Amino acid sequence: MKKLIVLMAAIAMLSLSCDSRAKPAEGAITAEASYAFGMAIAYNLKEISIELDYSAFLEGMKDVLDKDNPKFSLQEADTIIQTAISAARIKQAELASAKEQAFFAENGKKQGVVTTASGLQYEVLKAGTGPKPSATDVVTVHYTGSFINGDIFDSSIPRGEPTVLHLHAVIAGWTEGIQLMNVGSTYKLYIPSALAYGVEGAQGAIGPNETLIFEVELLATEEDYGH
Repeated sequence: MKKLIVLMAAIAMLSLSCDSRAKPAEGAITAEASYAFGMAIAYNLKEISIELDYSAFLEGMKDVLDKDNPKFSLQEADTIIQTAISAARIKQAELASAKEQAFFAENGKKQGVVTTASGLQYEVLKAGTGPKPSATDVVTVHYTGSFINGDIFDSSIPRGEPTVLHLHAVIAGWTEGIQLMNVGSTYKLYIPSALAYGVEGAQGAIGPNETLIFEVELLATEEDYGH
């Protein structure tokens, strides 16, 4: 959100000292860089699920770059952008919540899927025989995290080494789910947003009310003596 506003403000401020009708100065920004600016803006808009009226979008850019006479001040534009982003986030959260409810209702009917009192669902892919961790233990795991559409957002596998985690310092779905596992087991955890990052999401990578699915292999557990 901040990246988008800063980038658009930077473009607007850059134009204040430029006359677009003049010949490009030596060392002027290249076509490639101009294209990259467009990409950056588009990716930021895509990240926050904003749908634009492109004719009005281009009009706003031209009014700044060609005329230096935009309809709004930067402060007014910032307020409008913030309002639009908030509305888009609310809509995104509502859609994600509806998808989440439908997903868990269907997933809970599948053979082998267990639903806990909190709403967490899990599936035992491989049963282990080692000890179970407590909520304050340190665990060593391999994991792959994905969304309900199958897109992977994080994994320890490509990094080539397991991850060490303090169970008191992770999302609630992990704290609960990992405690169900014996060392040596592999579970699939279906974590509702209420046990993950909620309506706020996480730094753009995880949207509001986003369901998270983790395939987790529990390799080791030990008491956290520093906790």
